[in-house]
Amino acid sequence: MKCKGIFTVLNDKGLHTRPSTELVRCAARFNSRITLSYRNMQVNAKSLLGILMFAAERGAKIGVESEGLDAQKALDAILSLANNKFHIKY
Repeated sequence: MKCKGIFTVLNDKGLHTRPSTELVRCAARFNSRITLSYRNMQVNAKSLLGILMFAAERGAKIGVESEGLDAQKALDAILSLANNKFHIKY
């Protein structure tokens, strides 16, 4: 199964280390292959350094593609996490 979605970075400081770490933790719970894309770059959602390379600011649109048996659950979890600002409050 293959699923696609997009989330917008809502955090004031963008997708810096703390929200990126939460994203990696979330992705690591799933067996599916999860790829993030932004500005012609694609990275594994389970790679903290890969996500940090995006240097995505507030308002950035990040594509999410998951492929595997739990692809839909993985996509839903990541989109929900992003909508909740990665559980980070400033």
